[in-house]
Amino acid sequence: MAPLFQSAILLALLVASSTCGTMAIGVFQVRRKFPIMGDGCKGSDIGTLQTHDRNRHHRRLVAAELSLGGLGGISTSSTGLYYTEIGIGTPAMQYYVQVDTGSNAFWVNCIPCKQCPRKSDILRKLTLYDPRSSVSSKAVKCDDMFCTSPDRDVRPECNISLLCPYIATYADGGSTIGVFVTDLVHYNQLSGNGLTQSTNTSVTFGCGLQQSGSLNTSEAAVDGIIGFANSNNTMLSQLAAAGKTKKIFSHCLDSRNGGGIFAIGEVVEPKVKTTPLVQNNWILYLVNLKMIDVDGTTLQLPANIFETTETKGTFIDSGTTLAYLPEIVYRELTLAVFAKHPDITLHDTDNFECFNFLHRIEDRTEKLKEFSASVDDRFPKITFQFENDLALDVYPHDYLLEYEDKQYCFGFQDAAKQDDGHQDMFLLGDMVISNKLVVYDMEKKVIGWTEYNCSSSIKIKDEKTGATYTVQADNISSGQRIQWQMPLVLLLVTKVSNYLLS
Repeated sequence: MAPLFQSAILLALLVASSTCGTMAIGVFQVRRKFPIMGDGCKGSDIGTLQTHDRNRHHRRLVAAELSLGGLGGISTSSTGLYYTEIGIGTPAMQYYVQVDTGSNAFWVNCIPCKQCPRKSDILRKLTLYDPRSSVSSKAVKCDDMFCTSPDRDVRPECNISLLCPYIATYADGGSTIGVFVTDLVHYNQLSGNGLTQSTNTSVTFGCGLQQSGSLNTSEAAVDGIIGFANSNNTMLSQLAAAGKTKKIFSHCLDSRNGGGIFAIGEVVEPKVKTTPLVQNNWILYLVNLKMIDVDGTTLQLPANIFETTETKGTFIDSGTTLAYLPEIVYRELTLAVFAKHPDITLHDTDNFECFNFLHRIEDRTEKLKEFSASVDDRFPKITFQFENDLALDVYPHDYLLEYEDKQYCFGFQDAAKQDDGHQDMFLLGDMVISNKLVVYDMEKKVIGWTEYNCSSSIKIKDEKTGATYTVQADNISSGQRIQWQMPLVLLLVTKVSNYLLS
């Protein structure tokens, strides 16, 4: 009886320590997994960016959702750009998870996982989640509501007496197999202006028991994935269904420092203009692109190039590094961007179109610095115009990537050369949406953005109290706050238990 009694006290203390009287205004400080190109970042392997995107697109662009209750596909990506720290369980353990708008899944590697990565080239350590070590963990069975909900793909293989399983398979041969569990997830929540404190909520997520292919390598490995895709299976959807938050989130990703913020809740400042989300079977965020301008002049393109069908459209994806355009659009855009520079000769470098200034200048170091500082004066601004007159401006310092101190490369890519079956799609990634506050509002079915300094603060509304709180990425407490709090709770539990049992 003693262990059960102690568990009950621990759970009660955790509930008491959670933020009361507010909606879930969750904030996640994120870090970038891959090198930043441009803005003076040198020596990076630009080929890595294309490889990352190619693998990601093979895995992600499928029109299915997370399959429950048996074998089935999963429309997630195991390759994203940003990761954050969260806590899971009682007592809370820390995990690094990929934060991804192109994934509808939430899963972590679990004990006793077969072929899970044991080390990472971007993290000091990886941690396997052990449901048996968490007193708040609960198994999800095939007859549980989560597994039998009408909007989930229940299959005959899920016997009523068994645990609710999942399997994810990817085009590159990678896969993850596991079962669903429910446990407390700990994260930072706004509690005042510039203040955060740890809170927790019960969430159902995948417990990965076997990984294969690209998912068991140490390259950019993290402990799992938390998806923010346009789907009914995400953590955000679970919070919204429980009445704990609205189905709204935002991010501001800093291209200069390689980090940023993901926030759950309604942003009230700065104001953001929006465009409608196109309802579709994809889990990515699909919008209606109307035209493309280069320095105010509209590109002359076929009228049907911007149409949205089952095989083409315009997608916003924070987990893609670059931006991919249909071949004819890429060709016309390249001509327009370099029209005023007939002396520039483009050459291929790792499948990028690049140009070199060093052969034309005497004082190479000083002239290169001068060029870098004035790149926005020498090349045109590119503007993507969306439905509802929403503009997305992309500046030369965004799309011209400095490479190895000697050349610049054109960041836009020809989708036809990617060999992933999506040559007619516009895929706008981190290169064009960084340094902007991007808001995803599934309540109103819109997405919007505004140019913003991602190191400054934003204001988020508490729907329950009506209060607004400011937060900025630099001031978010790291997941270590959760780690520091737990020993105090455990110490108190031990003292109370010893006192009552003595």
